[in-house]
Amino acid sequence: MLANLLYLVALTAVAPLILYRRIKHQRYRRGWRQKLFGVSADHAARLLGGATESGCLWLHAVSVGEVNLLGGIVSRLEQQHPDLPIVISVGTDSGYDLAVQRFGQNRVFFGPLDFSWAVGRTIRHLRPQLLVLAELELWPNLIRQSARSGAGVMVINGRLSDRSASGYRRFRFLTHAIFQSLHRVECQDETSANNFRRCGTPENRVHVSGSLKFDDAPERRDTVDVQSRSHWAGVDPWHQVWVVGSTQEGEEAMALRIYQRLLPVHPELRLILVPRHRERFSPVAELIRQQGLTAFRRSDGISERHREWTADQVILIDTIGELRHWWGVGQIATVGGSFCGDRGGQNMLEPAGYGSAVSFGPDTRNFAEIANRLLDADAAVRAEDESELQRFVERCLQDPPAADALGRAAQQLICRHRGATKRTLDSIESMLAQQAEHVRPSETDLKIRGSLGPEQRAA
Repeated sequence: MLANLLYLVALTAVAPLILYRRIKHQRYRRGWRQKLFGVSADHAARLLGGATESGCLWLHAVSVGEVNLLGGIVSRLEQQHPDLPIVISVGTDSGYDLAVQRFGQNRVFFGPLDFSWAVGRTIRHLRPQLLVLAELELWPNLIRQSARSGAGVMVINGRLSDRSASGYRRFRFLTHAIFQSLHRVECQDETSANNFRRCGTPENRVHVSGSLKFDDAPERRDTVDVQSRSHWAGVDPWHQVWVVGSTQEGEEAMALRIYQRLLPVHPELRLILVPRHRERFSPVAELIRQQGLTAFRRSDGISERHREWTADQVILIDTIGELRHWWGVGQIATVGGSFCGDRGGQNMLEPAGYGSAVSFGPDTRNFAEIANRLLDADAAVRAEDESELQRFVERCLQDPPAADALGRAAQQLICRHRGATKRTLDSIESMLAQQAEHVRPSETDLKIRGSLGPEQRAA
């Protein structure tokens, strides 16, 4: 009840911001029934293909990054368990669109907000054998009620920084039981594993399987996805393409200033900008025009070839789910979310996997382990500010062999750290086997044990 009250207070407080973004940026428009009230019996039947009694494997991803990580996991689980329904929940519109694209609309849904009635209704209708949370989605009602229902609860690709762990421990009286209820946690690194233990997860339930991002990193450029985009952009062999991706406000302007300063000396330079959020697509297009350049938007001619890419044209990727392939179009890469604001960086392994010369800003706390490994292997460069970033791009243009060396070192590092997918799949298989040994409680049992309240039973 306390959690529900806190959520209602928080939702009321942010309601004006949600309404503003809904009207101005077309966000938060979908899935509200599922988020607030959970999955209905009819919807569950569609998600499960009619197999409502056998239960399912439920994987939860927040947004685009987590959905991408689940691709290899889901495909292999399908092969190994063809009769087990697999459903995927997401938390954002962009995550939903990509999940539908990758897994099909019939098994993707918006995850319930962590109100007890929404979570309980979803669990009652889906009857999951196992709930798999990607990275760090620790919601009290979701975890507690899943465990009470008899479902296993595990975290994969677990990431818990020292800073986040300190925050959880500060409210230990509220969070300790959540961490203690996790049946298994597969962490990216030993730091995260230690932090899960410090926060209350029993030591024998915490393991280090490595980062799925290494396995998910691309391996080569000669794919249809990359080559078709390079063709669409009109890339010539003499072009040096700089991709600045997953940007937030302030980073596009910085890239444009650098581009215009370098272009007179390096006419071979071309720029691709990929903002992180869709509501910024039009403002960035306007920013490009204000700089006296032409914004060539991906959405304006997605099926047409851009026959000639001139230096006054900046390509703006204003579509969702394509950044992974656009990294492969460029030789120079800058990963946004690390210079301005407080997002803490984005995944730098995708451009590294292509062998690009990778750079990022000073704030990479959300990817600290990966960033440090790249830096220690001389496989990436950290630029502290705009002037350092300009010097990095200029060095890449003046000394292509040095830029190539950065890319080769990055690919070698990724190759050494692959294998997390197999270890994670083995762990999921172990959890499924354990669940198969236990008889799941009936709905009557669930009600008796208090997992479902009156508002859920009436749903």
